[in-house]
Amino acid sequence: AVFQHVRGVIQATSGYAGGDEATAHYEMVGTGNTGHAESVQVVYDASKVTYGTLLRIFFAVAHDPTQLNQQGPDQGTQYRSALFVLNPEQRKVATAYIEQLDGGAVFPSPIATQVVDYNGFYPAEGYHQDYATLHPTEPYIMMYDAPKVRALAEHFKDIYTR
Repeated sequence: AVFQHVRGVIQATSGYAGGDEATAHYEMVGTGNTGHAESVQVVYDASKVTYGTLLRIFFAVAHDPTQLNQQGPDQGTQYRSALFVLNPEQRKVATAYIEQLDGGAVFPSPIATQVVDYNGFYPAEGYHQDYATLHPTEPYIMMYDAPKVRALAEHFKDIYTR
């Protein structure tokens, strides 16, 4: 939900990364035994939003980067915090940013986000796409996703878009 509201993001797709294509299915990923993390693939126009800005959003409002294998009430390796980098430059920028955040004690705990080489992304099932937009009054969305979008609007006013 967060990245869909960022000016310059062309597409944000829910899916799975870190495992094999054969196990990229919700029921299998949910076991925590596939190597996948529930992920979002962000396609963006670099002339409108930078990778660095996307990292700032990822760490500031998209999730809690200090939780090892958990996000909100969801637990398991499939909920780990990970950045799947496409190239050495993205790895360098992401690693340096994590070091800067940890060095500045921005969070009360060390950042647990893994920086991992991209090895494929598999879109989630159709009913997972645009879920927050399609189900804005669902309790989970209201409790966990809507506040993140509000935080984006508040802290990133210059690139927030409805």
